[in-house]
Amino acid sequence: MRSNQKGFTLIEILVVIGILAVLFAIVLVAINPARQFAQANNTKRQSDVNAMLNAIHEYAADNKGTLPAGITNTVQTISDTGANICSNLVTTYIAALPVDPSVNNGNPVASCSGTYNTGYTVVKSATDNRVTVSAPDAELGSTITVTR
Repeated sequence: MRSNQKGFTLIEILVVIGILAVLFAIVLVAINPARQFAQANNTKRQSDVNAMLNAIHEYAADNKGTLPAGITNTVQTISDTGANICSNLVTTYIAALPVDPSVNNGNPVASCSGTYNTGYTVVKSATDNRVTVSAPDAELGSTITVTR
């Protein structure tokens, strides 16, 4: 004889858990947090590259077309040991030098007195004085480069 017990059977519980697991996997693949973070980092890199290029060109406009001395025809990292343009730009043309999210937790360089590395590169064209700022550590196979 069957008793009148209330509740779910083990099979019913396992089926519900299986369905929830499949739904969770679909949502996780659709959201893909790692890709979302990578896209956010690339967006910051694009903004940083534009901001630095704008500051460089504002400097050049105020100095009769002369670029900051650290910018040469050789690709260099914008740092205290590479293209050292911090003192030319910071506070006058840009509040702080932006830093790649993969370098120093992305904290901007506000003081030019110590060592710094932005993780971005800069180069001047040998033929037409155009400046290119790049983010070599871009994620998702992206290339972030702006030339003006």
